[in-house]
Amino acid sequence: MAHADHTRDPCPWVILSDFGAAFAMGAVGGGLWHGIKGARNSPRGERFTGAMSVIKSRAPVTGGNFGVWGGMFSTFDCAIKGWRQKEDAWNAIASGFLTGGCLAARSGPRSALGSAVACGILLGVFEGVGVLVSRIMNDNTRPQLPPLPENMQPQPS
Repeated sequence: MAHADHTRDPCPWVILSDFGAAFAMGAVGGGLWHGIKGARNSPRGERFTGAMSVIKSRAPVTGGNFGVWGGMFSTFDCAIKGWRQKEDAWNAIASGFLTGGCLAARSGPRSALGSAVACGILLGVFEGVGVLVSRIMNDNTRPQLPPLPENMQPQPS
């Protein structure tokens, strides 16, 4: 069972924070991806120039796409938390489902449903792995009693 994270800001600020973090991750990752791609597709003497040109044109777009996904996911997550008055893995799964469906809505209902199901399953896998890892880590940090002193050890009968 997930516990509420009271160290985070309230929902309106979390949405902006998550949007910015997702944009930054997308821009950095897109910069690396498109930089390598631009260098590989450029002629020998122009690899650096080609890489920089592709980074400048495509990395902000990738960052924007990540930012939209992260902001929309966070918005749905906050709305579902407010509606359910609960904070658990089902919020993230439902948020992923709704985000995937909304982002693919322009492609038609069949595509939107397929994307919603795929995103819901993806978030379900993420949440499942997170629960599994937290259980494994919590077993190692379970409190244990200190050993008894020698004079207090139980005597064999």
